[in-house]
Amino acid sequence: MLFLGWARGLAVNPLSTIAMNLFRNLFTSSIGRKILMAVSGLVLVGFVTGHLLASLQVFLAPDHINGYAHFLQGLGPVLWLVRIVLLVCVGIHLWAAVVLTLENKSARGSQPYGVHHWLRASIASRYMRMSGCVVLAFILYHLAHFTIGVAGTETFKSNLPHWTMQHDFCEFGIPLVSQGDEVYDVYSMVFLGFASPLVSLFYIVAVGCLSLHLWHGTDSIFQTLGLRNESWSRGLRRVVAIYCLVYFLANLAIPGAILTGIAKPAPGTAAAAKLVAHR
Repeated sequence: MLFLGWARGLAVNPLSTIAMNLFRNLFTSSIGRKILMAVSGLVLVGFVTGHLLASLQVFLAPDHINGYAHFLQGLGPVLWLVRIVLLVCVGIHLWAAVVLTLENKSARGSQPYGVHHWLRASIASRYMRMSGCVVLAFILYHLAHFTIGVAGTETFKSNLPHWTMQHDFCEFGIPLVSQGDEVYDVYSMVFLGFASPLVSLFYIVAVGCLSLHLWHGTDSIFQTLGLRNESWSRGLRRVVAIYCLVYFLANLAIPGAILTGIAKPAPGTAAAAKLVAHR
């Protein structure tokens, strides 16, 4: 209910000062920082969900994920705008988390609690800071691995043979990439990247921490924005828990299936040629 209470307080101010007060209070008050953290977190929850759905295309024919990646690259400035917005959200989320943590620590004082009341706290909430640090490291490595190519250079998309589209790639009946176009082989990059046990293990652990972070964080978003009440809070928590479990298992399926050999690269791809050569 923090957001609703804060909004009512602003309503008594003259209209000409509401926007200025709103912007200032977002960054200078604890409630404002909690709202910033919730809104930025909501944007990031939407992104990681969409990113997962896109990544699951690796279980389809190479045309799907390769065509999708080529379409995104073709967006040019729009793609960079989205990336900048996401990076700003990450920065705001991290800044708000650090400041709020320091405020809470300062409010408690230097004397430690005699008794730690953890009985009603979930595992996710207890280790929120730790999981957040692992998630930050995961984001940096993921960007270095699959976006920039400074990690796993040999298997980065620009260092692999191009893929020739076997069919048109369409979304909602709209052709986005044409048959015969040569595109980056993102399909093989993902397969070859997760063929490494160390890389796959790190991704699994990191996604596990991200799922825990989402578990508590998503529930807190609804509370901060005043979208949760006693009548349906229990049901909401169950929905959030189910979402996080499905999110973890779906992410686990990608490195797990590739590492164990359950998922095999399609014939004719760079991944198929390299993995067969190593066996």
